[in-house]
Amino acid sequence: MWYMILAQNHLLPLSGNRYCLIFFAGLFLSACSPKVTNTPAKKTEPVKTEEKKAEKSAAKFSQANITLLIPFRLNEINLKTATKADVEKSAMAIDFYQGFKIGVDSAAAMGLNFKLNVYDTRDNNTQVAGLIQNGGLSASNLIIGPVFPQGLKYIRNYSVEKHIPVINPLAATHPDEFNNPNLISIANNIDLHIGKLGDFITKSYNTANAVVVLINPGSPEDETMGKPIRTYFSTAKKQFLFQEYSSVFNMELKLIKNKKYVVIVCSPDRNFVIPTLDKLVKLKNARLLDLDLFGHPDWIRQNYNTDKLQALRTTVTSSYKVDYTSATVNEFIRKYRSSFHFEPGEYAFKGFDIGFYFATLLAQHGKEYLQYLTKVKYKGLHNSFSFIQDEKLGYINTSLMLLRYENFALNIVE
Repeated sequence: MWYMILAQNHLLPLSGNRYCLIFFAGLFLSACSPKVTNTPAKKTEPVKTEEKKAEKSAAKFSQANITLLIPFRLNEINLKTATKADVEKSAMAIDFYQGFKIGVDSAAAMGLNFKLNVYDTRDNNTQVAGLIQNGGLSASNLIIGPVFPQGLKYIRNYSVEKHIPVINPLAATHPDEFNNPNLISIANNIDLHIGKLGDFITKSYNTANAVVVLINPGSPEDETMGKPIRTYFSTAKKQFLFQEYSSVFNMELKLIKNKKYVVIVCSPDRNFVIPTLDKLVKLKNARLLDLDLFGHPDWIRQNYNTDKLQALRTTVTSSYKVDYTSATVNEFIRKYRSSFHFEPGEYAFKGFDIGFYFATLLAQHGKEYLQYLTKVKYKGLHNSFSFIQDEKLGYINTSLMLLRYENFALNIVE
C-alpha cells in the first residue's frame, strides 16, 4: 500500500526560532516533491458506515486519485520574518488537511492505494486555471475544493466537461449558485436549516394557542434566513398565527395574553442579538411572555450568555456536533496529537469525516462509488452525511440536528 502527496509550492529554509513555523514547514517539506512512502496497513475503524464492504469487482481501482484544493497561502508567508499571527492565516487549511489525511489513512487500511494530490490554491483562480491547463487535475477520481464559492464556480465547467465529482467541503452556499450536477455539497444550505426548524415547530406546537413570531431587523444578511422562514409558514399545511417584527421591543407592544410564543430570531449580528436576549429574559422573568426561542445557526460559534440561552429554551439547527465522550472522537484526538503535536480544531474534524467517508466509498465501491453516495449514510466525529441527488444541482447532504441549550450544554433534540 502506498500513499502519495504532491504540493504546488516549495518552502524556504527555516530560521529555527519559531515553533509555529517549524511545525508549518514540517507539514509541507515532505510534500515538496513527489515521493512514495510504504506504510503498513493499520486495522483502525474510527467510524462505521451502514454499508458492508463490497465484493471485489472489475470496477475496483488499483489506485484512487484524490485531489485536495485548499488555500494554504504559502506565497504570503516569509518564513524568516513571519509571526505566529501570519502563520495562523493558514490555520484553517492546515487543520483541515491534517484531519483529512488521517481520514484517508484510516480508509487505506481496507487495502486500496491512494494518491493524494495537495495543491495550494492561494484562494486565487489563476492557480486553479494553471492546474487545469497543465493537466494536473485530469487523473482525479475526486476533487475536494476549492474551499470558497468563487473557486467552486470557476471549476464548474471543467467538472462538467470531464465528469469529475467536486466536493464543496465548507461553504453553505446554496448549490443552485453553482449549477453543477457533479457537485457534492457537504454544508447544509439555509433552506435545509429552515425546513428542519419549521418541521419541528409544526409538529411540536398547537396552532390553537401558539404564535410564531419572526424577529427580523431586515438587513440583507438577516433576510437570508428571514425570507425562507416567511415562505415556509405562509405555505405550510398547518397554519399558525404568524407575526413579524423588526425587534422584540416592537413585539412587546402587541403581545397577546395566554399565548405560547415561538420566537425566531434570524439575525447573526451580535450587536442585535445581545440586547434581544436581554429583553426576552426580562419579559419572561416578569411573566409577561411564555416563549421558546429559536436562533440563527451561527449562534453556536458566537458565545452568548449560556444562562440566558437556557432560560429561553433556545434551540438552533446545526449540521455538526462533536461528542467528546465518544471513544472514536478521543481516538482521533489521540492520533492527531501524536502525528502533529497540536490539538485538533473544528476543521480537523471536518477534514477527517470527509476524508474517511469518501475514501471508504472509493475503497469499497471503486469506480461506481457515486452510485452509493445516496445509499451509504454516515455518522461521523463532527458531521453526519445523508445525501440526496438532484439532476441539476448534484449531491446534497441533508443531515441536520436540532440542538437545545440545557444543563450548560448543547444537547440534541432530534
